[in-house]
Amino acid sequence: MAKPTLKDFVAAKISAGERIEDDDVLTLRRYIYGDMVVSADEASALFRLNNAKLPATDSWHHLFPEAIGDILVNQVRPEGYVSEENAAWLIGQVTADGHICTANELEAVLKVLEKARQAPASLEQFALQTVASSVISGDGPTRHGKALKPGVISDAEVELLRRVLYAGAGCGGIAVSKAEAEVLFDLNDATIEAENSPAWSELFAKAVANYMMAMSGYTPPPRDVALAREDWLAQPGGFQGGIAGFFKSMFGGGPDEAVSSDPFADRGAAMSAEIAANEVVTAVEAGWLIDRIGRDGLLHENEKALLRFIQQESPDIHPALRPLMDRAL
Repeated sequence: MAKPTLKDFVAAKISAGERIEDDDVLTLRRYIYGDMVVSADEASALFRLNNAKLPATDSWHHLFPEAIGDILVNQVRPEGYVSEENAAWLIGQVTADGHICTANELEAVLKVLEKARQAPASLEQFALQTVASSVISGDGPTRHGKALKPGVISDAEVELLRRVLYAGAGCGGIAVSKAEAEVLFDLNDATIEAENSPAWSELFAKAVANYMMAMSGYTPPPRDVALAREDWLAQPGGFQGGIAGFFKSMFGGGPDEAVSSDPFADRGAAMSAEIAANEVVTAVEAGWLIDRIGRDGLLHENEKALLRFIQQESPDIHPALRPLMDRAL
């Protein structure tokens, strides 16, 4: 008699319609990791079990995304790299009904991105757009079981966005990309002046500033440094020290910390020199920013803050930006 397979176990569990208990999760772990190889067939079986939407213990919600991450990142060759084909397979699995409908599926995508040394930008864009769409519609994986208003960004959703942008470094992008900045601007426009989490203003300005620095020819700090959470918007003096102070503060405890106590001091000094050489806002940068800010015909507080930031640090504001700068004062 043939030994039951993982697919057999999953089929029986779905057929019985029973709750997924801790003992079931232990059994699944033995099937998945017993031979230290996680196969594509096993991944498909896990998705079938997840899509059955059976009541489940917390341990299932931990196992599912971890196992999917191991399958696509650690059990393929070359290890650590997600192919375009596997990224497309994952997107197809989590959107089998037309959209990501569970937090478990979104977490699986995030685990893949976080585990990978490199993954297609399309997968990271998919995750970023999924979180943004969930905020705007008021429905989706970030809203499941929560009384959250449509069009209002919660603290938890800001952290999800930050996780996606952090993971983007694994897609080979040190700087925030234009596509990512566009999604963030779209989300900013859609939420207008809603009572968003204060952390959203910080993330939005940091991410767009990171992108604009890259546009000007400056190599920005790694995303995990550039997007680290700190209450810099609330600090006395606002954007203290201009862009140089802003980015240098990311490497230490803040803009007033002595450089000598900063383990990244040498890197910070080199960065300051590079900023000084590239801090002029060019016509290309100005055109992109004008187009983005003017797309909905409104000038949001977050956008005013970004403009004031640029005005404070740049020695040469492009004339095309002057009308917007005047409105931001």
